[in-house]
Amino acid sequence: MTSMSRTNLLQFLLLGTIWGTSYTFIKAALGGLTPTQLVLARLGLGLVFLVAILLLWSIGLPKAGKVWAHMAVSSALGMVIPFLLLGYGEQHTSAAMAGMLIAVLPLATLAAVTVFLPSEKVSRRKLYGFLLGFAGVVLIVAPWEGAPGELTGQLAVIAAACSYAAQTVYIRKFLVPHGLSPVAQAGGQVIMALVLQTVTLPAFGWETPTFTWPVVVSVVLLGVFGTGAAYVLYFRLITDLGAATASSVNYLVPVVGAVASTTLLGDSLTWNMVAGVLTVMVGLAIAENRLSRRRRTVTAAPKVVEKVA
Repeated sequence: MTSMSRTNLLQFLLLGTIWGTSYTFIKAALGGLTPTQLVLARLGLGLVFLVAILLLWSIGLPKAGKVWAHMAVSSALGMVIPFLLLGYGEQHTSAAMAGMLIAVLPLATLAAVTVFLPSEKVSRRKLYGFLLGFAGVVLIVAPWEGAPGELTGQLAVIAAACSYAAQTVYIRKFLVPHGLSPVAQAGGQVIMALVLQTVTLPAFGWETPTFTWPVVVSVVLLGVFGTGAAYVLYFRLITDLGAATASSVNYLVPVVGAVASTTLLGDSLTWNMVAGVLTVMVGLAIAENRLSRRRRTVTAAPKVVEKVA
């Protein structure tokens, strides 16, 4: 794993905070907008922010058609599809639950890396980690307790996490080699996402939106920070640290999401949600072999001290 600089750490923490609070703002925005309207609004505001940055820093967009084709696929996987799924999901489940479920993203990313990148092999350790992570997801969802509609919303959030994971691997494989700046990459993908969302808009219909201050503030924050600034940070982390490490920012998301949703929306946390997230994280640690690496580091430490002394 690539070591994290102090700048990367600050970017990592900032991104975790932005994305962790996003689920609270999505829930608030859905009080006046449909999922389709919310996606369109946040993409439009995100694009305005990114165009301003591109002009201010004199950064050009890519010209190669092949790059734009890759950005179209990436924007579908990482913006249009998951944004719509999250909007639908949070119509049927709480913001706290959505933030907890998104913790499966690093595990889903590791699974996608294992499947789609030939250098990664499926080991028994990874299989055990995936199975434990799956058990954690079941524990979070607790299908034996919720109503069918709530379960559908939770499955939509999980599907969004899987779509994000697919985008992370796709970017690493097809876009990072082109050496695009994070701002150009984010700007290009938001443009393609906005085009895709606009083209598919007739299929979803249109309802009259209701604009209240909580809705307006939530949409602005989701557009400027949750879409514009967040993706610049995310693409920078993927470029600097790799797909798996960048996706592990979602370790922070459940914590930030839980604090934001319980404080601002009055959501409640249950024991199974907390236990499930911890189970997912342990499963990921096993799959990534973090625990044995940590034991080797601790075991090796006394030898280093003796040698120095």
